[in-house]
Amino acid sequence: MAELLIIGILEQGFIYGIMAMGVYITYTILDFPDLSVDGTFPLGTAVCMLLLRNSFNPWLALLASLAAGGIAGAFTGFLNVKLGIRNLLCGILTMTALYSVNYGIVGQATDFLSNDAATIFSQTDFLFGGHMELYAKLAVIAVIAVAAKFALDWYMRTKSGFLLRSAGDNERLVITLAKNPGTIKIIGLSISNGLVALAGGVYCQYSRAFNVGGGTGTVVMGLAAVIIGTTVFRKIKFLRITTGVIFGMIVYKACISIAIAAGLESQNTNLMITILFIATLVINEFVTKKKSGVARR
Repeated sequence: MAELLIIGILEQGFIYGIMAMGVYITYTILDFPDLSVDGTFPLGTAVCMLLLRNSFNPWLALLASLAAGGIAGAFTGFLNVKLGIRNLLCGILTMTALYSVNYGIVGQATDFLSNDAATIFSQTDFLFGGHMELYAKLAVIAVIAVAAKFALDWYMRTKSGFLLRSAGDNERLVITLAKNPGTIKIIGLSISNGLVALAGGVYCQYSRAFNVGGGTGTVVMGLAAVIIGTTVFRKIKFLRITTGVIFGMIVYKACISIAIAAGLESQNTNLMITILFIATLVINEFVTKKKSGVARR
């Protein structure tokens, strides 16, 4: 029983860890409160569900989810950069619009894959046998999460990634390099929401289900993971921030799962999430103030 609980925590931790890396880009690098994440996660699920129902290759379905999220993120950036709408409102508008879009893609509020529908897990079953079958889904999810992490790390080391970091910290520097900070912001939002939708696509194939409201609270989870990852795991020098964010999501999921296993009623889960998030914010604020006090001395 304990082994199954740990495996479940790791599986969901890695899935939502991909999403958390997207949230890290907007909230930490761009300082952009992007609420469209709550819509792009189920967007990835909806696109994946539609394609798998029509016998599409499950790996290409994940790429389609990634692309759909990227387009949605670019739309949020367009509203902010080109139309001058406030960043918080841009995310709300995109999230609201995506509720209808996601419903329209699938055609109903909830849907389930048939047992004979191919997924990335059914296509990799032959790699695992015996006792290893228990870890089959975890292994596949972990590979995807690690691949996404290394791809993001690589991008951040490129010139475009440098400009993305600069757009959040110092827009004037981007301008002096003859680049448009608005365009860089749109690219960052596109990458962020692409990762979120990719996580939604993986979750669709993992749970074999779609729920139009499945993205509710996604941004809160992502923020909690980012704060945990950048506060707790930052002290481990050999870990990159993206790794810390994934670990932060695993810690977050572990807290929720342990609380439920200990007898927490399902209707109280959101309350538990809120309390955990507040605690994370308080701890982060305390650590930040402590570091500032040491620096002044």
